[in-house]
Amino acid sequence: MELYQELTRDVRFIEGLKSCMNCGICTAICPAAEFYDYDPRIIAAIVQSKDEERIEELLKGDTIWYCGECMSCTTRCPRGNTPGLIIMALRSLSQELGYFTESEKGRQQLAIKRVIGENIVYRGYCVLPENLVPELHPEQGPVGLWIYENRDEVYERVGANYQGDGEGALRKIPQEAMDEIYRIFEVTGGFGRFDKIEHFSKIKAESMGFTEDGDDYSDYVKYINTNNNGKHTRQ
Repeated sequence: MELYQELTRDVRFIEGLKSCMNCGICTAICPAAEFYDYDPRIIAAIVQSKDEERIEELLKGDTIWYCGECMSCTTRCPRGNTPGLIIMALRSLSQELGYFTESEKGRQQLAIKRVIGENIVYRGYCVLPENLVPELHPEQGPVGLWIYENRDEVYERVGANYQGDGEGALRKIPQEAMDEIYRIFEVTGGFGRFDKIEHFSKIKAESMGFTEDGDDYSDYVKYINTNNNGKHTRQ
């Protein structure tokens, strides 16, 4: 498979890469580049070179998963490129081929799919309060723990309509809207992508010694969601 040719089939890649002159303005404006070992200028240069080996390294590496897709890069590029869209195309191809399982940050796609992806499809929200389990999100600290343990009281005090009918924050999404979201995922191939993320992740989980455990590989999900080799941030 010619990876560059596969990228050119993605409309985001076509829109995102016109003619990079490697000036580095995208890196200068990029919030992720300030903290992560991440340089959108280099990524644009690699894909523009059509070097298949280096493109494969991107698809299998951590780098493409550092981008926050804020699109700050497109506001300053003198050539009208959007490295954030290039990243989207690279991520999509990495998921399609299963290459995402070769990197620490890439493997977290399974956790994102199961939490954020499935929340959107079946609940209408990206993140729900019950998902913020302290054991999986130690970065929230003692305040996050207290909110989690007292969430019903907290949401009532701030006026949220948690899982209630009608209007208000955290309200239950009407079935008509949920049906529309489900149909969007059907038409766009979202469910097919979900299946591929599960398929390749299970292969990787087994190769790393994790067991099926009720067909959900929960120990693997916990591992990829909390493990960090400490090598991602800029030194």
